[in-house]
Formats: sequence, C-alpha cells, structure tokens
Amino acid sequence: MPHSPEEKKRVLARVRRMRGQLDALERALEAGADCAPVLQQLAALRGAVNGLMSGVLESHLRETLGPDDATPTARQAGIDDAVALVRSYLR
Repeated sequence: MPHSPEEKKRVLARVRRMRGQLDALERALEAGADCAPVLQQLAALRGAVNGLMSGVLESHLRETLGPDDATPTARQAGIDDAVALVRSYLR
C-alpha cells in the first residue's frame, strides 16, 4: 500500500488509466477488432499492471526492509539490490 499521500495519488491515477485501457479492450473485443490491435492492448495492460506492481512493491521494500542497525548507505544499497532483482522478474 502506498504510504504517502502523493504516492497514493499516483497509484490511484495509474489504476484509473489502467481501467481506461481495460474498457478500451472490452470495446475492441465487443466490436470484433482484429487480433493485432487487441494483442497490442493486452501487452499495454500487462505492462501497466507490472509497472504498478513494481511501484507498490518498491514502496513496500523501502518502508519495511533493511536492518535498523545498518548504516543508511548499506541499507539503501540492500534495498536497491532487492528492487532491481524484483524489477528484472516483472519485465
């Protein structure tokens, strides 16, 4: 869950854009659109979902992980490594 009001606003805006993409996909399917544009919309939705998941997970990692007794630099490096690893799996 986003922890700051700004982050929450960004996440909700992203979800609303995704809803718009999903509505457009539904309309395309109902209209019998060709496969290529439908596949393109599906790929865009998949990218949007992965991006949202990545952002929420990154926020969670930054807020909750890392030992309290570590130096700020070491803690940040560990978090950055974990975020990079997760992002590589989401692409």
